[in-house]
Amino acid sequence: MGKFDGVLFFSDYDDTLYNSQLTVSSENRAAIHYFIQNGGRFSVATGRAHPAFTPQIQQEKLELNAPVVLSNGAAIYDYQSNRYLMRTQLHQDAPAHLATLCQIFPHLAFEAYHEEHIYVHNPNFVTMNHLHRVGAPYISCPIHEMPTPWNKVIFEQDNPYLQQVQTYILQRWSAYYEAIFSNRYLLELTHKGSNKGTMVAKVAHLLDVPQEKVYCIGDNQNDIPMLALSAIPFAPGNCAQEVRERGVHVLPHCDQHAVAHAISLLDQLY
Repeated sequence: MGKFDGVLFFSDYDDTLYNSQLTVSSENRAAIHYFIQNGGRFSVATGRAHPAFTPQIQQEKLELNAPVVLSNGAAIYDYQSNRYLMRTQLHQDAPAHLATLCQIFPHLAFEAYHEEHIYVHNPNFVTMNHLHRVGAPYISCPIHEMPTPWNKVIFEQDNPYLQQVQTYILQRWSAYYEAIFSNRYLLELTHKGSNKGTMVAKVAHLLDVPQEKVYCIGDNQNDIPMLALSAIPFAPGNCAQEVRERGVHVLPHCDQHAVAHAISLLDQLY
């Protein structure tokens, strides 16, 4: 028996567990190991899809003992059994919707995720920076040549432009999609109801963990749904103002081992 028996802790990945030096600190890894050794269940809820997140496990020596939420809430993947436990797809009309969107917003770039492949339309500097950071291969092609169904889409441009795109999507197709920022330059599109909050809740149910023992940490708008169900919502000091305004417990910057600080607080609590 350990002090963290029955406790589930989910961390966002980029700019929370994974810092601005593009690594997971030894302090964070040690804290996660301590948490797991004392009975806790630890996992990640990330915007990254399976091909972009999987290499990080070995590269960063990640210790995970609960299913992972991938693609900003479009999938749950169990690395212990190497299979998807759940996966949602965008509406069948998504290609037509995006073709219309790109006519109205001609400077818009996006990545469409199908199975284990990334298809890119009209790539810009944000696209290339993002693909370089996640280290995933991609295929650039016209929208009508992209295979479907899509697991999720990431729109890329500057923030004011993407805010207009988000407004357009939610005014016309809110019954079909979640459209939420993962940072200022990335707007993510998933199936309606598929977000980090709903999927973390599903993992908690699978593991028979009550909500009062679920803890989450994240830094941006796409983390708000899971922070809303967290017994104590944690955020690194570099979190977006929108997250800060939600009454979260603000910890040091992700470069100062925010996840380790959260686990230290849980250590005191339990």
